Amino acid sequence: MKKLLPLAEKIAASLIARKETIAVAESSTGGLISAALLAVPGASAYYRGGGVIYTPRARAALVNITKEEMEDIGLRGATEPYAALLANRARELLNTTWGLSETGATGPSGNRYGDAAGHSCMAVAGPRMSVITLETGSSDRVANMRAFSLRALELLAQTLESAD
Repeated sequence: MKKLLPLAEKIAASLIARKETIAVAESSTGGLISAALLAVPGASAYYRGGGVIYTPRARAALVNITKEEMEDIGLRGATEPYAALLANRARELLNTTWGLSETGATGPSGNRYGDAAGHSCMAVAGPRMSVITLETGSSDRVANMRAFSLRALELLAQTLESAD
């Protein structure tokens, strides 16, 4: 959290100053992104909610993305289009200015969709859209969770700056 908290504080200050809000849909980070954002005092001013979308059941229940919807757009695994869909859906469902998502495979092995350990896709949806893929090349589960969380928060900070 040492690296995440300063970044979360910067994001919080920006969101509060702009009177904007965020929703988070994360997967392989297991809640670390939300934990960092919520660790900042005054988080209720900008954080509306989030969920760990770890399984197809969670995807259907928490962000209302059906199996048919996934099939219709040809998504399978941690992809940039799926990350964008997650970010947009979280934003829509919680009626926020921004949505942030992360989906990937932390390790020590890949996920059931064929993504290698160390693979993650992240997206920010809102007045501006940003989507990236991160490949750490590592199978260290905890290190990947930290790296994915940090990169997702960096993407959010960069997107907020570019939306000024």
